[in-house]
Amino acid sequence: MTFRLLRTVAAVAALASGTAFAAVDLPKLNVDKTQTSVSGLSSGGFMAVQMHVAYSGTFKKGVGVVAGGPFYCAEGSITNATGRCMASPAGIPTSTLVSTTNNWASQGLIDPVANMQQSKVYLFSGSLDSTVKPGVMDALKTYYNSFVPTANVIYKKDIAAEHAMITDDFGSACSTKASPYINDCNFDLAGAILQQIYGPLNARNPNALPAGNFVEFNQSQFITNHGMSPTGWAYIPSACSGGQQCRVHVVFHGCQQNYTLVGDKYVRSTGYNRWGDTNKIIMLYPQTSTAATNSCWDWWGYDSVNYAKKSGPQMVAVKAMVDQLSSGTPASTLPAPTGVSTSGATTTTMNITWNGVTGAASYNVYRGGNKVNALGVTVTNYTDTGLAAGTTYSWTVKSVDGNGAESAASAAASGTTTGTAPPTATCYTSSNYAHTTAGRAYTSGGYTYANGSAQYMGLWNTFTITTLKQTGTNYYVIGTCS
Repeated sequence: MTFRLLRTVAAVAALASGTAFAAVDLPKLNVDKTQTSVSGLSSGGFMAVQMHVAYSGTFKKGVGVVAGGPFYCAEGSITNATGRCMASPAGIPTSTLVSTTNNWASQGLIDPVANMQQSKVYLFSGSLDSTVKPGVMDALKTYYNSFVPTANVIYKKDIAAEHAMITDDFGSACSTKASPYINDCNFDLAGAILQQIYGPLNARNPNALPAGNFVEFNQSQFITNHGMSPTGWAYIPSACSGGQQCRVHVVFHGCQQNYTLVGDKYVRSTGYNRWGDTNKIIMLYPQTSTAATNSCWDWWGYDSVNYAKKSGPQMVAVKAMVDQLSSGTPASTLPAPTGVSTSGATTTTMNITWNGVTGAASYNVYRGGNKVNALGVTVTNYTDTGLAAGTTYSWTVKSVDGNGAESAASAAASGTTTGTAPPTATCYTSSNYAHTTAGRAYTSGGYTYANGSAQYMGLWNTFTITTLKQTGTNYYVIGTCS
C-alpha cells in the first residue's frame, strides 16, 4: 500500500522551519512479518528483552541488547531494579527468572518460549559502564542460554565505553557518561546488531538520508499516558513507502533519551537508519514522555504490575504499533485508471467518472489525498458528497486487485461545486504559549492542544510556532487559510 509520502515531506519541512504540525497516523505497509526484530539501550534494553520474550512469536527474528538485563529482573521492585539489576549483579536470581518465564508461558501470559529457539541475539556491555554493570549483561547471557542456542548469541564487551549507545562517527568521547548518552567509540553498534539478526546486509547509506523518510506518528492512537508521549517516530525507507516488501526493527531509547529531552539525536544519529535505508528495514522509535519515571521504559513496574507480560500497557501499545505498521498489502500490478473526469456539480456533490481497468476488483476514490468511499466502488463512477459550496476540489482514483492492493493514483481531475463559497476562515500564527494565553489552545502535561479539535501542537513554549485555523466557535484546527 502506498504511503502518503507528500504529507510526510510537508510535515518534516514544517519541523525544520520550526512550525508545529499534526502527527500522522502510523502507515500500513507491506511487511514480512517473519522478519520483525527489536533492540534497545538501558531501560530500552530491558524493554527490548521484555518484548522479545513476551511477544516471541512476533520478535522471533532476534534482539539486540545494550546495557540491559534478564527478563523480569526487577520482579516488580524498584529496589531490585536499582540494586541487583544495575549495580550489584551478583544478586540476580537467574534460575528463578528462567522458571518465571517458563511458568508464564505455560499460562499464556507470554508467548511460548520455543519461539526463541530461532532468534539471533546480540549483547553489548561497555567495560566502563557504571550505570548497568557488565555483570548484569553477563546474567542476561546466562538467562538466554536457557532459551536460545549458544551459536545464535554474540556478546561483545571489550570496548572501554561508558553507559551509552555506541557509534563509529557521532557522539561524545567513548568514556563519557552524559546526555544524550550516545558515544563515538569507532564501532558501528547498530550495524553489528542488525547484521547479527539479519545476516549479511547491503552497505549502509553513506549520504544524508531523505528528510521525507522521517515520520512523526500519532502514538496516542495506541496509548494515552502510561508514561508514553503523544507521538513517536519512524524511519521509512523510500522503497517501503513505495509498496515494496520490507522488514521492521523496533528501537527503544534509554532513560533521559526521549525526543523531548534530546531532540532527534537518538532517532537520527545512532546509525540504524543508514542500514535500514539500503536494506528495506523500517525503524520504529516508540517514545516515552517526561511523565515517565526518569523518562524510562517500564521494566520494574512503575506503571503496571503486569509490565513484563503481554498485557502490560506499554507492551500492548508497542505491539499494536508493529501490527499496524505490518498490516499493509503488497503493491498491486494493476495500472492506474485513466480518463478521470468530474461532472454534475451541485452545491454539495460532484460526480467522478473514469475508464475501467481490466482485472480490477474495485476502485477507491481520493479527494485531496484522502479516501472518500467507505466500501470498494465496483462501477466506474462515484458521487462524492458533503462538499462546500463554491469550492474547487481535486480527485484521483486507484484500481484495487482481488487481494485489496491498490494501484498508483490516476492523474488528478478537479471540479468546482456550485453556489457561493463560505466565508474565509480566520488563521492565527503564534507561539504555542501565545495561543494558550489567547484562548485558542490549552495545555496538558507540557504539551499544547487546539481548542475544539484537540489536535496535538507540540511543546508548550514560546519557541514552537503553529498556525491555527478557526472553523467554528472556539473550534480550531492546525492548518492555513490559503
